[in-house]
Amino acid sequence: MTLPDVRAALLAGGLGERMGHLTDTLCKPLVPYAASCRLVDFSVANAARSGVPEIVLLSLHRERDLIDHLLTHWDGRGVRINFGPHDRLIRSGPLTAGETLPPRPPESGTADALLNNAEYLFAPGARDVLIQHADHVYVHDYGPMAAAHRAADADVTIGVQRIERRFVHLFGMVDVDDDLRVRRLVEKPAEPTSDLVFTAFCLFKADVLEEVLTSLAALGDDGWQHDISRDVLPHMIREGRRVLAHPITGYWADIGTVERYHLEQLKLLDRPFPLPPETLPRTLAATAPRHRPEHESLTGADVTVPPGASVRSSLLFPGCVIEPGAEIDRSVILPGATVRAGARLGDTIAAAGEDVTGTRTGLAHLRTGGVPPR
Repeated sequence: MTLPDVRAALLAGGLGERMGHLTDTLCKPLVPYAASCRLVDFSVANAARSGVPEIVLLSLHRERDLIDHLLTHWDGRGVRINFGPHDRLIRSGPLTAGETLPPRPPESGTADALLNNAEYLFAPGARDVLIQHADHVYVHDYGPMAAAHRAADADVTIGVQRIERRFVHLFGMVDVDDDLRVRRLVEKPAEPTSDLVFTAFCLFKADVLEEVLTSLAALGDDGWQHDISRDVLPHMIREGRRVLAHPITGYWADIGTVERYHLEQLKLLDRPFPLPPETLPRTLAATAPRHRPEHESLTGADVTVPPGASVRSSLLFPGCVIEPGAEIDRSVILPGATVRAGARLGDTIAAAGEDVTGTRTGLAHLRTGGVPPR
């Protein structure tokens, strides 16, 4: 299904502080994933797959690197990337090496990102606005969701998924009636009463979203939290707007912390594979990664596991090097990392370009600021 009158808003402005040292030199959307691509590529690929013609980039941090990536791998290849206030500059000619971009206005939350880019999001041509996040991992066609949204004449349709009740407090909890009308959305509830959570992608009628954002902005800084799931959607529910839920099946992950980054990638090794290699975006290499049953691992096509090396239940990214005598178990080896002979890694991550020797277990070396596991 193609969606010519849908415009996507890609939220890519978070600092990524809970990703520890993985975001020391990268913006979070560019952190590598699944031995195949970067986090941001999943949402962009989903939009392109669904026939969404344009994505408006809403970013703040290390934006130049993100723009370079999107220009190289996505812009004009099934989808146009609108770089908002920078779009005219970028399309006037190639950016020079080291060229910086004018800073965007500061934001207190995701709703601010929408307000600051209203002229691009609500330009003529879009009947609906699709909200996406640049750190969510899933492979999805938005066509059925858009069809259900329009058939029901919904003001907004939100993706929802059932998860284990013990994890609901990490997400936005959703209560629905028998007709999938949303009765309540509570962000990170202390005592969950439902196992249904908001997947944080949703489809708004463009005119309704613009109207609601304008009315909330009129409250002033003290009247709201500037957030889609804390303010915009609860406000619409209280007003009696048609807020509907669309159940999402299959693999979906919100990569919020370094612990979750590690754990969710190891889940990709489970059978049946939640995200088969052929479904993954490919921006780190032209060839899809492959499952290596002899190692129970997912590896870039160019990665060699030499005789004498032991690799079990791990992800080896394109461009990494494993030396004979290395032992790797339940670990993620990022692009350009080298694991030397005699190194022993367990339940850990080797950062991009790192030279790893000795023994390493766990993720303590990547945490910053004493952030607890999520």
